[in-house]
Amino acid sequence: MRRGPVSEFARYLRIETVGGMILLGATAVALVLANSPTRGAYEAVRDFHIWELSVGDWAKDGLLALFFFVAGLELKRELVVGELSRFKAAILPVIAATGGMIVPIGVALAVGWGAPGIDQAWAVPAATDIAFALGVLSLTASGLPSSARVFLLSLAVVDDLGAIIIIALLFTAKFNLAAAAAAIVLLALYAYLQHKRIRSSWLYVPIALGTWFAVHESGVHATIAGVALGLLTRVKKDSYERDAPGIRLEHRLQPWSAGLAVPVFALFAAGVPVSPDALGQMLDDRVAVAVIAGLLVGKLVGIFGATFAAVRLKLAVLPNDLGWRDMAAVSMLGGVGFTVSLLIADLALDGGAAERVKAAVLLASAVASLLAAAMLVRRSRARRAA
Repeated sequence: MRRGPVSEFARYLRIETVGGMILLGATAVALVLANSPTRGAYEAVRDFHIWELSVGDWAKDGLLALFFFVAGLELKRELVVGELSRFKAAILPVIAATGGMIVPIGVALAVGWGAPGIDQAWAVPAATDIAFALGVLSLTASGLPSSARVFLLSLAVVDDLGAIIIIALLFTAKFNLAAAAAAIVLLALYAYLQHKRIRSSWLYVPIALGTWFAVHESGVHATIAGVALGLLTRVKKDSYERDAPGIRLEHRLQPWSAGLAVPVFALFAAGVPVSPDALGQMLDDRVAVAVIAGLLVGKLVGIFGATFAAVRLKLAVLPNDLGWRDMAAVSMLGGVGFTVSLLIADLALDGGAAERVKAAVLLASAVASLLAAAMLVRRSRARRAA
């Protein structure tokens, strides 16, 4: 029997799942390098400066811009022609993502109130990692319907977009109006060329690089450029086109984003000490404990609670074939913060405080992954037995 073409969502999920495995491997390598005699060489490479930025900063400011460009493309496609193009389908993950940001932030503030650094680190547990969460879901939830994957992907993309807005508002220490104006002009030019159906990469690549540079120089975190360009890219094809520009760009760039950009970022961001002394210091740090509580408790309560309230108030409907126990297991995956949480921790804190909070993100993400995996395996077995 001949199979039909693979859906865009299935293709995206497959690449993100593989990317999640590569991300896990890069994290393991980072932890080994940072907790062995190679630590000095590892830190020397990470801190080596190229132009104005260190290698670690290039991974954080440069490579992650590619990740957020692909996330912006995915969100635009889902909103225009995908699963989120219908209001009832779109509103539930948006509400869930909102609850999954507000409640973890509230939990983190409640636990860490008054502790030095919580005034900046409260945003760390707001994000859900797309690649890692989808990887765990794909490995453990084969018995669940595809609607679970659509819901998690949509939630994680909206969640990351919200986290990027927080980054733009919270971590813009100095603002260069001229550079910001240049970025706006370049974005307007990009949108105009998309509207006019211009396809030359010789125009788009310099505009994209110029936008990244202008946003970086403006004082706003450079990853905002990636999201903005992704959301301005056309994703609905014309009658004479095989694929819209956004779809073509997803096909070309998503493997580089999932297989290179995010793992390299993790390689330089996840290298934190995990000795018994370091773990003890982390658990004595109220900000780190606040982050753990936000990710493990706040995410589950926020995502599941917001979903439950939206359905009970008839603002939205549950995804097809999913029950409340399935939603609880998927909500637990929201506690996998990782990529964007590590990014916010890097931006919010310095030195030992940053390392303790990043260790807290790694610990909470690992625990959330294991708990969610156990819940998802149980749900998959129950569904097969039914």
